[in-house]
Amino acid sequence: MRYTGPSCRLCRREGTKLFLKGTKCFTEKCPIERRPTPPGQHGASVARRRKVSEYSKQLREKQKIKRIYGVTEKQFRNTFERVTTLPGVTGHNLLAALESRLDNIVYRMGFAASRKAARMLVRHRHVEVNGRSVDIPSFLVEPGQEVRVRAKSREQASIIVSMEQSSRGAPLSWIAVDKESFSGRMLERPTRPNIPIAAQEQLVVELYSK
Repeated sequence: MRYTGPSCRLCRREGTKLFLKGTKCFTEKCPIERRPTPPGQHGASVARRRKVSEYSKQLREKQKIKRIYGVTEKQFRNTFERVTTLPGVTGHNLLAALESRLDNIVYRMGFAASRKAARMLVRHRHVEVNGRSVDIPSFLVEPGQEVRVRAKSREQASIIVSMEQSSRGAPLSWIAVDKESFSGRMLERPTRPNIPIAAQEQLVVELYSK
């Protein structure tokens, strides 16, 4: 089941910015800047006296990564099981698979201010892959494929504003974007050094390996 409550509450629960609210996360209005303690009436006191077990660390890291990408528990687990059969480091493969989701690619290309907004664009058929409309956020984009905002959707204010503000982040080496044509291309499968999230994915591997 997908979480539908306040996004900023999740950031406070994990104790770090998950960048779920688009541009708000980069301003002083970000709640975690003002209240970096866990949510709830006793959040501050609980955080001070809580003893963190190894299992708790692993669980929290899994929850953090799952919430960053906005996937359900079932989707996350299925993704993990799929990448365990691939060569290489399982944790790195897990992040690469999550990064390859169409909703994440739309967000990374700057067509949406957040992954949640990107999912809405995909579901409402505003996005095309290799010229074909795709409305499945979990669709896995392959290297060489082109992701494009369909012609009829390019005047949407949210898309234009997002593209104007997307230059605040450092460009990713595995993605090429052409703002003039509202399109981008996945150049190669992302590797761990080129995935800009602060996560300890090995803890997730340890959690699921028990």
